[in-house]
Amino acid sequence: MLPNTGRLAGCTVFITGASRGIGKAIALKAAKDGANIVIAAKTTHANPKLPGTIFTAAEEIEAAGGKALPCAVDVRDEQQINDAVEKAVERFGGIDVLVNNASAISLTSTLETPTKRVDLMMNVNTRGTFLTSKACIPYLKKSKIAHILNLSPPLNLDPMWFKQHCAYTIAKYGMSMCVLGMAEEFKGEIAVNALWPKTAIHTAAMDMLGGSGIESQCRKVDIIADAAYSIFKKPKSFTGNFIVDENILREEGIKNFDIYAIKPGHPLLPDFFLDEHPDTIIKKVESHGALPELKEEKPATTKPRSGAVAETFRIVKDFLSDDVVKATQAIYLFELSGEDGGTWFLDLKSKGGNVGYGEPPEQADVVMSMSTDDFVKMFSGKLKPTMAFMSGKLKIKGNMSLAIRLEKLMNQMNARL
Repeated sequence: MLPNTGRLAGCTVFITGASRGIGKAIALKAAKDGANIVIAAKTTHANPKLPGTIFTAAEEIEAAGGKALPCAVDVRDEQQINDAVEKAVERFGGIDVLVNNASAISLTSTLETPTKRVDLMMNVNTRGTFLTSKACIPYLKKSKIAHILNLSPPLNLDPMWFKQHCAYTIAKYGMSMCVLGMAEEFKGEIAVNALWPKTAIHTAAMDMLGGSGIESQCRKVDIIADAAYSIFKKPKSFTGNFIVDENILREEGIKNFDIYAIKPGHPLLPDFFLDEHPDTIIKKVESHGALPELKEEKPATTKPRSGAVAETFRIVKDFLSDDVVKATQAIYLFELSGEDGGTWFLDLKSKGGNVGYGEPPEQADVVMSMSTDDFVKMFSGKLKPTMAFMSGKLKIKGNMSLAIRLEKLMNQMNARL
């Protein structure tokens, strides 16, 4: 872990989305220096699915050695942003660092993204970052350390990162474009940078997105907190950079990154938007033993094994039970290309569950399109669904949370397939 130096003692750090996860981790790291932390977040009442409020975060910050000012802020509301900035200046005398962490995500294709979800992502990610920066800049200009840090990715224009979730990419890249523009606009006055994780980071939101068991493929929020702290130590001349957490920490002399792993030694899930093409990532993960089963296979043929899909569904059917149906409550439709393909379904709503060739008895909640070969690999654990989706091998329409439930079920089935 990166040691604290006291650099932020007495400084005021304004953080959006700081009631939990990455935002709170950055707050706690700064609090150890004796910093003043403005917790600008929406959650004022506990949510059983997403624990943590602005008030519980304030208690933790005070316990860590900092001073806390919890402010109820929805970054879509300009007045709430301005009110929080005014309270911060009144309480602490100014603002030295702004962290734009608040974000909304929906990994859905163009036709599967409702307008209200598009508006949410654009208004929280891009507009919220812009307006919060705008409100803080007059005070940041007066600071000796003056930093804006956006939790957003490098601007990678490979179409691969747009085709599966175009709206989310646009909204997230809007945060990065704020870095590009503001770093140049305020050069010499305010350092403006972006920070992005090399791997998936374990948060309550990640649990909701990736499901149970995803944490073993993630790093702790501490790596982002340490990387952010490293950036805050830099002079104002360090600006306009798109920083990857692991890279800057290597520069700090950190060599053992297992200290940040939830499960040291376990293969990690690469994050989106980085330079490597998803197919390249998959090959690297395979070569590092994340998918050891693939090494034992004979060289792939151009056609999948005859009858492999039918056999897979037969094994799946044997696995089904009322408990599985009760825990899942969804109907899945598989559109498979290649030999032994066609339309198949997995009914996890009807009593006892069922599988079959053709259309399901009721409308499907989730439609998955892929090749038969990849389907068999996915159900037998040789191809991670997340990797298949990232690389475009798997296309998903419908309810993403129900798609994630199926991934949990696959994990239970793997030993039998």
